[in-house]
Amino acid sequence: MASSSSSGLFSPEPPLLTQAMKDGECRSWAELPSELTSSILSRLSSIDILENAQKVCTSWRRVCKDTAMWRKIDMRNSGDLGLNLETMCRHAVDRSQGGLVEIDIWHFGTDSLLSYIADRSSNLRSLRLAMCSPITTDGLTEAIAKLPLLEELEVSYCSLSGESLKLVGQSLPNLKTLKLNRIGLLRPRYESDIDALAIAETMHGLRFLQLFGNILTNGGLNAILDNCPDLEHLDLRFCFNVYNVGDLVTRRCSEKIKVLRLPYDSTDDYPYAGNYYDIDSSDEDSPWPLMAANDYYHSFAGYSDHSDDDY
Repeated sequence: MASSSSSGLFSPEPPLLTQAMKDGECRSWAELPSELTSSILSRLSSIDILENAQKVCTSWRRVCKDTAMWRKIDMRNSGDLGLNLETMCRHAVDRSQGGLVEIDIWHFGTDSLLSYIADRSSNLRSLRLAMCSPITTDGLTEAIAKLPLLEELEVSYCSLSGESLKLVGQSLPNLKTLKLNRIGLLRPRYESDIDALAIAETMHGLRFLQLFGNILTNGGLNAILDNCPDLEHLDLRFCFNVYNVGDLVTRRCSEKIKVLRLPYDSTDDYPYAGNYYDIDSSDEDSPWPLMAANDYYHSFAGYSDHSDDDY
């Protein structure tokens, strides 16, 4: 995680404390045992470690260069840091020395970076991408084909076509979690089950599925329920084309699905802005022209507030 409160970090007698520390002889952060320093620093984002923590002192830099610190790389950010995040990310991947198992990337990234990660991280289990508008569908599918052990994939507000989603499913036999999030569209009403059918056809082992803002219909939802028998968590918030979801799921698989989020449920726990468009397409002054349903994803799915940023 990027940050953590101080409560809970130190119990009255943490198991990593040395006798000298218990006796009050340790007066400097630099004197902490490396295991405890590593435990504390692991609560920082990878950006904080590379930009700040490793520059504090020699002992901290030594801990920050340990490969164990880079099994998880957290590059989440607000999109306006003014840093060369792609170079930093490559450096973090190099430090993992093939041991990377989990990575988060927000607001930056290219096809070249994804290829770099995939070529050096064959053990990767979790890949989460959000607001990465420069990454193309082809670049994403080519990288994922090199990551057969992946169990969790998130593609939020990035470009990924339905046909490419099918290729993703065929490449990832161990996939358990899929988060495919887009900007919702209340009006005009476009419908497409291309994502849902790709999931139903190729991702039978899913247990967690989040389709925030998708334009699937009840037909697509039924296909998912028919072909993903292990599904336990289903999030359909802002999926405005599905109706009577609670009744449908209760009738079909109430004993299996333990968590169900409905189209109009609260987004308070959603990590992104959770926006949707409500556009009256009959209004001649509307800034968004009427478009074919298959053009919807190209216009809205890869939306990013920072699409013109230069990293």
